[in-house]
Amino acid sequence: MLGIGNVLWADEGFGIRCVEAFAAAWQLPPGAALMDGGTQGLYLLPYVQDARRLLIFDAIDFGLTPGTLRVLEGKDVPCYLGARKTSLHQTGFQEVLACAALTDSLPESLVLIGVQLVDIDDFGGSLRPELHAQVQPAVALAVARLTEWGLAPSPRPPGAPSGLPLSLERYEVERPSIEQACRIGDARFLPGGG
Repeated sequence: MLGIGNVLWADEGFGIRCVEAFAAAWQLPPGAALMDGGTQGLYLLPYVQDARRLLIFDAIDFGLTPGTLRVLEGKDVPCYLGARKTSLHQTGFQEVLACAALTDSLPESLVLIGVQLVDIDDFGGSLRPELHAQVQPAVALAVARLTEWGLAPSPRPPGAPSGLPLSLERYEVERPSIEQACRIGDARFLPGGG
């Protein structure tokens, strides 16, 4: 399982928050792995190529009602995952899938659990309520799919560490307010900025 996104960019962090929620509640059996893929781009290619089955959590922009959860499989998983690039030098996950396809090493089973984003222009912001409400349903879909694949996770014992360092709760407590930190870009370059 792979979560994709950037927790520092509002709804773009959905995939990572799903991985976090999964790790907090479930343990995977041998032969399965959970990964925070962040914004690693082509660095994820070897992991995709080595996977027999791959389940991806990500924010999507299909023009659906904000917060709509959608599951896509196999060839229905688009080659334009993620909301947008921030640089001409950035490689998105769509290039990772394309490279895996070019090397004839796409996973035999590919599933995307995505949610329609609301906002990714809030730099330093958190998930919008519509997306936050879909994290647990997305995790439940992943548990069901893993079980179908014969990789049923088991509940994590209370207090057992998940291994993920930046929880949503910690992020919410420690991030500066919108009044303290410009979250739409560098304030020096905005009209009237200092």
